[in-house]
Amino acid sequence: MQRTRTTTAAAGVAAVLAATALGLAPHQAQAAPAPAPAITTASGTSSGVTFHDIPGSGGITLKGNVFTPAGAETGRTYPLIVLPTSWGVPQIEYVAQAKRLADSGYVVVSYTSRGFWLSGGQIEVAGPPDVADVSAVIDWALAHTPADADRIGLGGVSYGAGISLLASAHDSRVKAVVALSGWADLIESIYSGRTQHLQAAALLGGAGYLTGRPGPELRQILGDFLGSKLEDEPAMIEWGRRRSPAGQVDRINANGAAIMLGNAWGDTIFPPNQYAKFFEELTGPKRLEFRPGDHATAEGTGLLGLPNDTWTNAHRWFDRYLKGERNGVDTEAPVQIKSRSDAGYEGYADWKSVGAGGTEKLPLSDGEHVFANVDSGADGGVVFLSSLLDQLAQAPPAASIPLLPRAFAAVWQSERYAEERRVRGTVKLHTTVTPTKADGTFVAYLYDVGPLGVGKLVSNAPYTFHDKTPNRAFGVDLELFSTAYDVPAGHRLALVIDTVDPLYIEHNPFGAQLTFSSPRTDPSYVSVPLREP
Repeated sequence: MQRTRTTTAAAGVAAVLAATALGLAPHQAQAAPAPAPAITTASGTSSGVTFHDIPGSGGITLKGNVFTPAGAETGRTYPLIVLPTSWGVPQIEYVAQAKRLADSGYVVVSYTSRGFWLSGGQIEVAGPPDVADVSAVIDWALAHTPADADRIGLGGVSYGAGISLLASAHDSRVKAVVALSGWADLIESIYSGRTQHLQAAALLGGAGYLTGRPGPELRQILGDFLGSKLEDEPAMIEWGRRRSPAGQVDRINANGAAIMLGNAWGDTIFPPNQYAKFFEELTGPKRLEFRPGDHATAEGTGLLGLPNDTWTNAHRWFDRYLKGERNGVDTEAPVQIKSRSDAGYEGYADWKSVGAGGTEKLPLSDGEHVFANVDSGADGGVVFLSSLLDQLAQAPPAASIPLLPRAFAAVWQSERYAEERRVRGTVKLHTTVTPTKADGTFVAYLYDVGPLGVGKLVSNAPYTFHDKTPNRAFGVDLELFSTAYDVPAGHRLALVIDTVDPLYIEHNPFGAQLTFSSPRTDPSYVSVPLREP
């Protein structure tokens, strides 16, 4: 068994971060949310919010609330939107958006996902009981509210997004879905490159224990995941596959729901690559939006009732596919992205067109040798905080490239660019690695390096290998996390590789060394997709 750097302290810190970020109290201190007063519109009419115990699947009770249109007419039905809550968040999460939707003519039912807070059951991580809960809530809404059975939509942030996508594969009544900061491939999200995303998993696990009741399967999987036992890998992958909408895309396409996906470039829990791949596989009406930020930060202000582009487009999506309004959302370019260094939006016909301006290959011709188990100073930052800083202040994680210790970091740099380079899409690394041990981990970083040598992180990704023959070379192809970043004129790009990053679990045995080479018959390079001029 290879040595790993998972520690109780790291998991504890992540749990505290989770509680702080989500604004949660410990589970033992839970209290029933106080019933909200009726929300009154400017004209003085109530928007009709009520709180309910809603029967879920398997006989449990889900805590929910219902918003109905102001002055709802007897005998009339309205389109229905169901909003499962995010991981660790109670039923009041969507109050601001639910009210706005109800004011515009929707019945909106939001509920606390099973296993959290005062809802019954245990945390199933979007398992079959969670999917069945969505259908049970729809059944209840059709029986107890003026909801229209032919106009049903689902939506949510993070956990609610994943559950909504999975439910759209199993309930053909669903006509529209808005999935924000969710996942399409759970394994590709937190186990990309066969590398455990430590801070993401510990944060989710900590939040689950603080605010809910993890079921035995989740406890087992989380322990196996953080314990890094190679023999547990097949079971973990199968567990994640069953909870991945990407594995059920044929059923989603057959049911034909209109799917809107939204995410942030710097999402440290569900990176954007897996959403982009899933989007390309959808055959029905679809839309993909990427913005700067981290997990759920792009739509976070909308949950507080503040103006928010993501939620504005979500409302337009529902209006088009549940009300039939010709608002133009279906005639716009289906891929809408915002660069991390530009306030404007760019529209594309599909994902592959994002980097259609050509690909620049940066040769990695010089061999590099690094000693493992020492952090060089290059890293991907801290879950939530680093990408949030990038979103708010364009201040991503940075490193002084000339000062990186070359014994522990491999560094390659381009020439200075005379013109701006607009990186768009997925940067790819191809290299040859020769390890001294059978197992190991490295992390690749792409930096925008200014005149003073300070590099701003453009993208990164981890890679782990097992059971390789020591001192025998093998090829590696690694996709870095997708992004949109503008490299100013006068700057250069740098690729840095080291073996330790606090975001990930590393699998480097004591004394391990890695050599990166560029054989004449198989040259190493970084492929950088660019936007058209």
